[in-house]
Amino acid sequence: MSQTLRNLQKSRQGTPTHVVSFPAMLEQFKGEVARALPRHLSPDRIVRVALTAFRLNPKLADVDPRSVFAAVIQSSQLGLEVGLMGEAHLVPFGSQCQLIPGYQGLMKLARNSGLVQDIYGHEVRINDRFDIVLGLNRSLMHEPLKQNGFPAADEERGAIVGFYAVAVFKDGTRTFHALSKEQVEQARDHSRGYQMARKLRKESPWDTHFVPMGLKTVIRRLCNLLPKSPELAMALAMDELNERGETQNLGIAEAIDGSWAPVLDEPPDDPGQASDPARAATRKPLADLLTSIGQALSIEALDEVYAQAEDFVAGEDLEQLLRAYRSRKAALTPPSQLSPSSPIRGVVNSPSV
Repeated sequence: MSQTLRNLQKSRQGTPTHVVSFPAMLEQFKGEVARALPRHLSPDRIVRVALTAFRLNPKLADVDPRSVFAAVIQSSQLGLEVGLMGEAHLVPFGSQCQLIPGYQGLMKLARNSGLVQDIYGHEVRINDRFDIVLGLNRSLMHEPLKQNGFPAADEERGAIVGFYAVAVFKDGTRTFHALSKEQVEQARDHSRGYQMARKLRKESPWDTHFVPMGLKTVIRRLCNLLPKSPELAMALAMDELNERGETQNLGIAEAIDGSWAPVLDEPPDDPGQASDPARAATRKPLADLLTSIGQALSIEALDEVYAQAEDFVAGEDLEQLLRAYRSRKAALTPPSQLSPSSPIRGVVNSPSV
């Protein structure tokens, strides 16, 4: 890896205003992308796909471009394309970019493992015929409501009642996993991403794409039960970090040389403990939270960082966090638009500190 590229990823302190934009970085270091790719992938195609994904999400312009570059490299290492294919997605997470595998990407990695011949999932609607038998002789039967021999329209099939996923092994044997709608919604409600969307009063993918998110939930559960390749295990761990609302901390150098690995703490026994400040603070040092606030490149990104960080601190640490938030917001706000109010919980009508 070039020394210039090493210098780009060295420091995470302060606001990376000196760093070139992501499109310019991608073009400048196309050679590094090529060296990081598996042989069957074209660097020119990866660059085009990455630029398309970047331009389709304007919020990515507000995060550290080094993290976007690292996410593209990491997706290439996994053999997944970001963007429209649904294999993986570039998602803003405060001042950083997260790489989130889609359910299409998880299925691709399961097939690429050489152990799984096929994997697929479907939603089940109330007017379909559906039955599961467990125990020593497991079986699953799903017959969608039909019209002229074809599956009927979703409106006629009725409301969604659940999801299932099936994996077919090389020897022809099968395994499956099924979740009711209530179980899927329970998984949704424990997702930090969904909790943050509710907290910030924003739409989440669960609101706009419930079926794909339900399919991803059951496919992810099934993939956790399958023999895994290193790539599938990596993708599942990255997705788990996202579900917990934790930063992946992707680094360019580590992504390129293949040494990056997600760090997963043991999950709490009670999902509700995930939001307990005392437990969370052990995983989120105040210095890291303050750095994330200092790196925010827009007020919207700053608000999101603060809302996430607010759950991890209390007492004097929260006051210090609030001062850093106000200072960074003042730096990002044109003087003519400065206002004492803020949309963030814990900041509105807060006393001066």
